[in-house]
Amino acid sequence: MASFIYNDSEFIVKAGGWDIVRKLPNGTTVMLGTNLFDGLSPAEAEAKALSLAHTINPVGVKIVGPDVNHPNKIGNLKIVGPDVAHPNFIYWDKDSSSFPKVS
Repeated sequence: MASFIYNDSEFIVKAGGWDIVRKLPNGTTVMLGTNLFDGLSPAEAEAKALSLAHTINPVGVKIVGPDVNHPNKIGNLKIVGPDVAHPNFIYWDKDSSSFPKVS
C-alpha cells in the first residue's frame, strides 16, 4: 500500500487490484476506483494513481476574460460581459494549494 498527498488531500493506493481511496480529514475514506491497474507493479500503479489524481483534482485558477466579440448594447453604451464559453485554466507550478508548513 502506498500513499501520497496531492492538493492537500491524502490518497492511498491499495494492492490487490490497485484500489484508490481518498482519506478525508475526519479519518474516513472514500473509494475513488477499484481494480484500476491490475497486473502492474507497485511503482507503476502509484505513478498512474498520481496521474489520475492530477486529472480528477486539478490545482489552479480558472480565469474568465471579457467577451469583447459580443457586447450588449444599450443605446451608445457597450457592456462587455464575461466570456464563459472560453475560460482559461492556469495551473500552479506545485502540487499543493496551501502555503508551505513552517516548523
